[in-house]
Amino acid sequence: MSRFPLPLHGGTDAGPPVRHDFSTNAHPLGPPPAALDAVLRADRLRYPDPAYSALRARLGDWHGVDADRVLPASGGSEAIRRLTLAAMLSGVTRVCVPQPGFGDYAAAAHALGLQVCGYEDAFQLADTLTLPSLVWVCDPNNPTGASFGAAEWTAVALALGHSGSQLVVDQAYGALRLGGGCALPQAIADGAWRLVCPNKALGMTGVRGAYLLGPRDGLWVDRVAELAPSWVLSAEGQALLEAWTTPAIRDELEASLPLLREWRAAQWDRMAALGFDQIDGGVANFWLAALPAPWLATPKPLLEGLRALGIKLRDASSFGLPGLVRVSVQAPEAVDALTAAMQTFGGHRALPAAPSVHGAFDTTVPVETTQ
Repeated sequence: MSRFPLPLHGGTDAGPPVRHDFSTNAHPLGPPPAALDAVLRADRLRYPDPAYSALRARLGDWHGVDADRVLPASGGSEAIRRLTLAAMLSGVTRVCVPQPGFGDYAAAAHALGLQVCGYEDAFQLADTLTLPSLVWVCDPNNPTGASFGAAEWTAVALALGHSGSQLVVDQAYGALRLGGGCALPQAIADGAWRLVCPNKALGMTGVRGAYLLGPRDGLWVDRVAELAPSWVLSAEGQALLEAWTTPAIRDELEASLPLLREWRAAQWDRMAALGFDQIDGGVANFWLAALPAPWLATPKPLLEGLRALGIKLRDASSFGLPGLVRVSVQAPEAVDALTAAMQTFGGHRALPAAPSVHGAFDTTVPVETTQ
């Protein structure tokens, strides 16, 4: 056994395959067929272009930025580690992270011996920025699904300028936003690093591929580029990112969002009837919920019992939120399975009839379960 602790995640584990995975934030309909086909047809017999020139030009055109500002990464976690290292090598000693938030921001900073400062909201972050810092904002936030509004971004922007801090906006879940629009002003976006991870929206989290968009002034771009390993993207990862900008695939993704909104509303009602105390206010395809009262203090038996029945909820303990779970929008069949499974554990209120969920939706897109 390694004497070094492995990163703690709440998604897929070493158990048998999960039939209904509420812990994943991937698109519940699975990958668009054209995107999956592109990945399966990737040329595995040759190295990709080590500079990824065509891919960077394609992504740059799509975002309206110079290709030199597009830096491919082998996934969001690799990008977080590399950008944090670049910040440290450039003299940054302090990293601000959302709490609750994705644990890799703090893990990357701790691994380099950097000071980590947590914040709960944009205004607390603004008050915290008294020293030059690397600032992570996840929008929408993982795990809450919350998103900054115009007032929040204005407060953060003023504090960034006064403290000489560098902003990074993690937009991993931007394409799965189910409420409102992104309020990030273009002027702030131009001065920030941005992280884009398409594998969630494309329903292929097992394909590791992401990219960073550097700030317009080029701060740290050369250093972040030189810190990348050779061929940082596999052929499959490159194919995923190429598919990401294909108009037909983007149209299919956009067309699926109204259905996900319907599923979210129906799932919310079903889970409320099961006794989950759900936390509203998020805009993403996932949210936090407190377990039903009988299981709030001792969640492990319930989570393990559901897991044995092929249902996985995302234990939020690794976010510092014991007793809470993060759940994602899933197909009606998965919600039916959760309802039936919860009936075996008791401690819930009266349940609505399952046919009311099935009758609410009509889609010709096949439902697939994606880890």
